[in-house]
Amino acid sequence: MENLETTKIALFKGRKIRKILYQNEWWFSVIDVVEALTDSANPNDYWYKMKIRVEDEEKIELSTICRQLKLEANDGKKYETDCANTEGMFRIIQSIPSPKAEPLKRWLAKIGYERIQEIEDPELATKRTRILYKLKGYSDDWIEKRMRGIAIREELTDEWQKRGAQEQRDYEILTAEISKATFGVTPKEYKKLKGLKRENLRDHMDDFELIFTMLGERSTTEIHRQEDSKNIPKLKKDAKRGGRIAGNARKELERELKRPIVSKANHLLDAKKKLRG
Repeated sequence: MENLETTKIALFKGRKIRKILYQNEWWFSVIDVVEALTDSANPNDYWYKMKIRVEDEEKIELSTICRQLKLEANDGKKYETDCANTEGMFRIIQSIPSPKAEPLKRWLAKIGYERIQEIEDPELATKRTRILYKLKGYSDDWIEKRMRGIAIREELTDEWQKRGAQEQRDYEILTAEISKATFGVTPKEYKKLKGLKRENLRDHMDDFELIFTMLGERSTTEIHRQEDSKNIPKLKKDAKRGGRIAGNARKELERELKRPIVSKANHLLDAKKKLRG
């Protein structure tokens, strides 16, 4: 569930549709879809009135198929926003009287089909991810580390879920504890250091940053299992300990190299420069 922290923008006919991976599934901003299909000057108001109309006419509460997930707005801040998965979005657009709905239905159907394929054959998701990284200019060695990091992250978040983490905020708190102990900064501070906004922080890390991230998260997972940890307060203590293991290793390497590991360097930009030659 590394994807909990990953928010992306999808383009539909030139219109931006915010989406976020939640519990290994894409969830889309309902407001963005409403705006794209209706050209409403006030999509929030349109969505509010639409829910009332559908409940009155069809006896269906559209809110029950939505989740409030934090998405980044134009001001750079994250706000809780009504989101729906592919199935839920299909249902919502059925109630939007617009000829623009059909292309979006096909687009969502394609995403849903790809997701079904990935469930049946998880290697497809891995292959697609590798191809995307390769096209962006990353080296094979970096891609291997990144993919391994994704697996370690998912293993950790699975443990968190089993041991008492429920809300997205829980995952953010625990991740921040590991990051602070490993690098001395939270993910939010790290992104600011690298000049990132919506981008995924780990996609902009170099080899050492990825390695220490993996060490901190893998150590935390093992501590959870060793001590059969339960509930957020204990998980938080474990996260600090796991991160401290990676942090101590980082400091030792920095003494040897006589330079900091944590830096404002953006590995993706460097990779693209190398790709262009």
